[in-house]
Amino acid sequence: MKDKPILLCFGTRPEWLKIKPLIKLMDRSEYKLLFTGQHVDLLKNIEVDYQINMSTTNNRLDSIISDCMLQFPNGNFRGVLVQGDTGSAFGCALAAFNRQIKIYYLEAGLRSYNLEHPYPEEGYRQMIARISDINFSPTQISSSNLFNEKANGYTHVVGNSVLDNLVEYKDKCEYTNKVLITLHRRENHHWMDKWFTNINQLAKLNTDLEFILPIHPNPNVQKHKHLLTNINVINPLSHSELLKILVKCKFVISDSGGLQEEGSFFNKKVIVCRKTTERPEAIYTGHLHICSTPGELEKIFDKVNKDPYINKKCPYGDGNTSLLIHNILKNE
Repeated sequence: MKDKPILLCFGTRPEWLKIKPLIKLMDRSEYKLLFTGQHVDLLKNIEVDYQINMSTTNNRLDSIISDCMLQFPNGNFRGVLVQGDTGSAFGCALAAFNRQIKIYYLEAGLRSYNLEHPYPEEGYRQMIARISDINFSPTQISSSNLFNEKANGYTHVVGNSVLDNLVEYKDKCEYTNKVLITLHRRENHHWMDKWFTNINQLAKLNTDLEFILPIHPNPNVQKHKHLLTNINVINPLSHSELLKILVKCKFVISDSGGLQEEGSFFNKKVIVCRKTTERPEAIYTGHLHICSTPGELEKIFDKVNKDPYINKKCPYGDGNTSLLIHNILKNE
């Protein structure tokens, strides 16, 4: 079996960032790449073996999952590796399950236990875990979630591989007057205008700070751009460009899952604009501050702004996750 390749599935930029450091450690004979079709600009610099052609229907979530299942490549694979919480990850995992191919699940066990927050990601995470054979969990809490759910697969606690990309930036950290903002998640679309209005008001009241918001291309975000009159609104950034701001900022306002982990790695506090988080570990360390509604933002903002400094171990890993995973795969 070890002479057969593992099919690595990805389609979004966050997914690519999580497998990129693993690929660097693997021989090309050890894996095949399946691109699931979401962020097509990734293909400018990545050569893949298989590609899903995304169809257009009235329900994008339905089409993503069905496309991944119906176009799943024929091949003699040792296993299929999926990650995180996308519809394509679930579709590829289900396709592998139907073909009785071993499923490796990267970033397994994250839970909010609220199917509406985040929607639909929480549901996909739970469903993938039910059929996975090997779970790579980032923390002991995520591993315990799988144990308590009586998940079928064997679990390894390895950290989150996205942090492996950050090690070279660690010594560049400092606290400046910049506040990094990102907002885009589906569960915030219905009141994105309120988030933007309140953040803009904070910018008016705190002129000593530079509020920087790389605007997400989603139309449900873009249509409220006009509310950000006191914010430095910029075009979407590459991951490396975003990191340059993250390592220099005073703190972060975001609904992003990845920035919760990356901010914690750089000891930057993150105001999490969500009702809950599937990454509670950094709440306990003091890196994350949950802001459930736009109305709570000013109070939490003032608290974090007065005391932005923190120096605690990141609970999501130390930048060596991919090495641990590769060693497990080689000996599995």
